[in-house]
Amino acid sequence: MVTRVPGWLLRHRIAVEPYLGDTAYGPQYGERVECVPALVVAVRKQVADKEGREILTTAQIVAGPELECPPGSRLTLPDGRTATAVSTAQHTAPGLPVPSCTEVMCQ
Repeated sequence: MVTRVPGWLLRHRIAVEPYLGDTAYGPQYGERVECVPALVVAVRKQVADKEGREILTTAQIVAGPELECPPGSRLTLPDGRTATAVSTAQHTAPGLPVPSCTEVMCQ
């Protein structure tokens, strides 16, 4: 039974700086995590951000279920481009033969 997205599908490596919140000096990020295995796809899709506004995203990232990447996190994509996480979804299906993963839509 498959319990997580297979590693061989995660062909790219990204860096993630988890969003911690806003301060008087602007957004605050956690410690940068390098070389996170992921599958990065260039995609143009409308998604709702955490305030409910419709935003056009330009990248979809699929990673293992342990990825910590709340909306607002800063990501460095394989091509060197910096993106911001707009939405994060944990996909799980306990007891079913489908992989668990984290999906992040970025702007």
